[in-house]
Amino acid sequence: MSKLRVTWNKSAIGYDKGQRLTLKAMGFRSLHQTVVHDDTRVIRGMINKVRHLVHVEEVPEE
Repeated sequence: MSKLRVTWNKSAIGYDKGQRLTLKAMGFRSLHQTVVHDDTRVIRGMINKVRHLVHVEEVPEE
């Protein structure tokens, strides 16, 4: 299964509370932090909800 590297690039101040909670559920604690997740439908949906706040790239398989 492939992995996704997600980086939080833009502050969530002024956005919907649901979007802030989505960032927290994805494991983010601070701005410019990077987390790695499996590429699942659940994670893709979470990324879609906050796509204007994060940068996503696929991690190359080893």
